[in-house]
Amino acid sequence: MNAQQIISGTVTDTKKVPIKGANVYLEGTYDGGTTNDKGEFSFETQETGNQNLIVSMISYDSYMQFGAISFLVDMNVILKEAINQLTGVTLTAGTFEAGDNSKVSVLKPLDIVTTAGAAGDFVGALQTLPGTSNVSEDGRLFVRGGQAGETQVFIDGLRVFQPFNATANNVPTRGRFSPFLFKGITFSTGGYSAEYGQALSSVLLLNTVDEPDQEKTDISVLSVGAGLGRTEIWGKKSLSVNAQYINLAPYQWLIPNEQGARWNKPYESFSGEAVFRSKTDKGMFKFYTGFNQANLDLDQEDANFANFVNFKLKNSNLYANTSYKHFFDREWTMTAGASISSDRNDIKFETNDIDANETAGHLKVKVKKTFSNRFQLNFGLEHFITDYQENFMAPDGFDFDTGFNDNLSAGFAEADVFFNNNFAMKLGIRGEYSSFLDDSNIAPRISLAYKSSDKGQFSLAYGDFYQNPLSESLKFDQNLNFEKTAHYILNYQYLSDGKTFRAETYYKDYNSLVKFDTEIPQFNATFNNLGSGYATGIDIFWRDNKSIKNVDYWASYSYLDTKRDFRNFSERATPNFAPAHSLSLVTKYWVEDWRSQIGVSYNHGSGRPYDNPNTPEFLAEKTTAFNSINMNWAYLISQQKILFFSVSNITGFKNVNGYQYANTPNVDGVFDRRTIRPTADAFFVVGFFWTISDDKKSNQLDNL
Repeated sequence: MNAQQIISGTVTDTKKVPIKGANVYLEGTYDGGTTNDKGEFSFETQETGNQNLIVSMISYDSYMQFGAISFLVDMNVILKEAINQLTGVTLTAGTFEAGDNSKVSVLKPLDIVTTAGAAGDFVGALQTLPGTSNVSEDGRLFVRGGQAGETQVFIDGLRVFQPFNATANNVPTRGRFSPFLFKGITFSTGGYSAEYGQALSSVLLLNTVDEPDQEKTDISVLSVGAGLGRTEIWGKKSLSVNAQYINLAPYQWLIPNEQGARWNKPYESFSGEAVFRSKTDKGMFKFYTGFNQANLDLDQEDANFANFVNFKLKNSNLYANTSYKHFFDREWTMTAGASISSDRNDIKFETNDIDANETAGHLKVKVKKTFSNRFQLNFGLEHFITDYQENFMAPDGFDFDTGFNDNLSAGFAEADVFFNNNFAMKLGIRGEYSSFLDDSNIAPRISLAYKSSDKGQFSLAYGDFYQNPLSESLKFDQNLNFEKTAHYILNYQYLSDGKTFRAETYYKDYNSLVKFDTEIPQFNATFNNLGSGYATGIDIFWRDNKSIKNVDYWASYSYLDTKRDFRNFSERATPNFAPAHSLSLVTKYWVEDWRSQIGVSYNHGSGRPYDNPNTPEFLAEKTTAFNSINMNWAYLISQQKILFFSVSNITGFKNVNGYQYANTPNVDGVFDRRTIRPTADAFFVVGFFWTISDDKKSNQLDNL
């Protein structure tokens, strides 16, 4: 008979505080015990040889010690606090997430399309978040002093090369994508992951729905068009498709517009999207595609012409991506995918013809390894291909071709380290090489997060970010290099029951920005990378959907101080797309007795700089402030039928986007100017939405 041996020791946490009630036992046996008030344990065993001792306790990582029985005596066991995915620290600097499964969400997918004034466009809803500037004549995302081209969009991790519809000057564009196909959105205003590049300011990540909950048909009839959507499910496979037709001709006929533009053929477009999904036991395959065809014809005022100037546009865009995610044993995950885009523009400006075509692709493979709940590693490779060609033809026979072809290769690696529930770090590095620029870069990035209380935490982030110069310059010059910014971010976030507060301050240092010596980039311009600048400010966000019954509201405020010397600037100055103050107030109220959801939003932007050539100062004057009050009303005729009404700038503020000055002075030596105002002070939409589904409850309120 084997002699009894004593196994003993003390269990404490990392602060040397004794842990009472911890389970201590030899794996595969009945021998064990629990710790007392002093964290002590002691029990007898008849086992011999090498054994595996396990110490476990709720809220702590289990401890294991393999060794000879004779050495398992008077042990000092230290248990580390387990990482709690629900209540632990999160890395949030610079990032807003919109997803039902995200514990740090400040917006839900529903919010993207129910925000008054957004008109169902996810970009319109994101412009109510801090860090964005309302540039109403453009419609794209301008983030923390950056140009619109400094923000990149990705679907399921793959780049979208032309995410916005083509349009004319002073006619705001919209995103090409329907919100209801996406399960969540991550909008990073800075300091984003090393997985993403080619964006100086921000990235917008759209993730398609993995598995639809049921089959359904969505029908919409609008005052400006119509739409049809259908979802089919076959076991673990599903397909969602939607198509939309938009024609502003009836609207322009009903409400003629003479503010600087005369429509010969109002904007007309036909678009469609499809997502196919196939789920296996260890993988998920997705295929997404979207297409858009649009055209318009209008005459616009111009300070350099006595008569209106004609502008015609025909655009066709096709985008597709496919991705496959596979879950291997031992916590290995691999994702591989590819995207391709074709964008063609046929432009007629007066008697000049411009044909611009871009074909681009993205290949990517990413591997993730979860070593423990404390350490995860992501790494991958990707390759971008861009072929841009443009042809200019004048009526006198002048013909000029420009363009470029670039192959950009990149690699990235990033580690998530959770030291405990209160402290975490994300450490990454990214490298790129461009064949066209014949230039390479290395970009380090790091984020830290510290949980200061049960509901509050601080985050810090630093990173270098590089981007190719925009196509408008690359097509003329082959001696440019990467543009660069460095981001420094400090963030505080407080999450309570139904309440969110965020405050974030940042500094961006711009270097190697593109400059040229002509009014706009053109074939005879001299280009260089000698531009520079900075952007600094503070963003504040507050949301509350609990304090007032049936009311959900949020408020955001941004202060921006930025100056740049880039493009054709004669000195460092604040660009005209960067207002110093931006404010958004959004409210949604469900009225049970009226079976209605009523939304109201208010957007404010302080005056934006403009350059007056009649004065010696550069970009020294400012427009009046931008103001807009917007309202929408969704009335449930029945559970699956909705009548919808939306109007923007309901009070008719006379907003000014800027001023255009003549290129030459008049006989009095004064440069004449014209006021650039929105093509319409207000815009309204009336619609009817009908959903046909198996549960007879679903409706399109999520899409309004």
